[in-house]
Amino acid sequence: MKKFEEKTIQSELKFKGRIITLQVDEVLLPNGEKSNREIVKHPGAVAIMALTEDKKIILVEQYRKALERSIIEIPAGKIEPGEPPEVTALRELEEETGYTTRKLKYIQSFATSPGFADEIIHLYFAENIEKMTEKADLDDDEFVELMYVSIDEMESLIRNKQVYDAKTAFAFLWLKNYLKEN
Repeated sequence: MKKFEEKTIQSELKFKGRIITLQVDEVLLPNGEKSNREIVKHPGAVAIMALTEDKKIILVEQYRKALERSIIEIPAGKIEPGEPPEVTALRELEEETGYTTRKLKYIQSFATSPGFADEIIHLYFAENIEKMTEKADLDDDEFVELMYVSIDEMESLIRNKQVYDAKTAFAFLWLKNYLKEN
C-alpha cells in the first residue's frame, strides 16, 4: 500500500480540451473520510537546456496567457500521443531555436504541480548543437524570440523575475552543477 493513499471512489470528467482534461475524483482518505480532488490531466512535456559552444544558454521569450505576461524560458513543448520524450525534445529544440543536435542527454523527470495536476516534464541537455540550414516551423499559435545568455545574465534574469517558471530555474541549477563538475 502507498503511504497515505487516497482510493478513488468515483471520477467525473468535467472538461476535455486540446491540451488538458479536468476531472473531479471522490476519494476515500486514509482516516476513512471522503473528499473531492480536482485533477488536471496533461500528456506530459519536455524541456531542453541547450548550451552553445561559447557557453551561452539558449532561451526563448514568449507570452504566457495564464500569467498575462511574457517570460523567458528554456525551449519546451507538449509530448504528442505515442511520441517518445526524446523525439519531442529534439523536435522542440529544432522548432523553437533553429538548432539541432546528435546528442541529447536525459537529465531527469519531475512533476510540475502535483497538488492538482499529473503533468510530468522530462528535462534534456543539448550540447554540441548545430544551427540548422532551414529552421523548422513553429506551431501556428506560437510566437517566440530567441535569446543567448551567459551564466551571469541568467542569474540576473531569475533575480529580476524575467525567468519565472520552475522548469527553467530547475534546469539552470542543474547546469551550474554540471559545469562546475565538468
